[in-house]
Amino acid sequence: MALELICRKLGMTQIYVDSGECIPVTVLEAGPNSVIQKKTTEKEGYTALQLGFGERRSARMPKAMVGHFEKAGTGPKRALQEVRVTDEEAEAHEVGTEISVGIFELGQRVDVRGTSKGRGTAGVVKRHGFAIMKRTHGTHEAFRHGGAIGAGAYPGKVIKGMKMPGRMGNARETTLNLEVVRIDSDERLLFVRGAVPGHRNGIVRVRPTAKTSR
Repeated sequence: MALELICRKLGMTQIYVDSGECIPVTVLEAGPNSVIQKKTTEKEGYTALQLGFGERRSARMPKAMVGHFEKAGTGPKRALQEVRVTDEEAEAHEVGTEISVGIFELGQRVDVRGTSKGRGTAGVVKRHGFAIMKRTHGTHEAFRHGGAIGAGAYPGKVIKGMKMPGRMGNARETTLNLEVVRIDSDERLLFVRGAVPGHRNGIVRVRPTAKTSR
């Protein structure tokens, strides 16, 4: 368990590092996150922080949620998510306080989790990378089909998990072990090397990586 930060994906660009290398980066609007509620082992059975990010008009929220935010001393938030933390981390953050991009360091490795772009219904070539059939020797009308999916005489059924056409994207994805290459505390921006899941203005969560090596 580690403290996470709710961010907004602004898009991708390129930056030059001290070595002169031009690298692709994703720019994230990193907080600040407001602590809306604390969950404790004694009351809820686990320890967590409920974090809010972004601003939202009160008229567009249920009165119960507006009261929930007012109780924490903050205005309505665009995103409200819960983060599992240790008891020590929970004690270090009180309700109503803010968590900024300062929890990350330059060169640190992080994991970014978000919802991937929805691509709708896709075939096996686009969805799973199947090869297109040869367009010779009598092949017709099935150049992008998946071919036979049966399992033969036994067990006589389609095996569970078979790669087939279906909905592509719009699923929770995590990109692991990305490097933090720049931090702009004044503008509250976090630059991570590479791409992260989701579309522009999508909500993502950034945490210290779970990997122990590159």
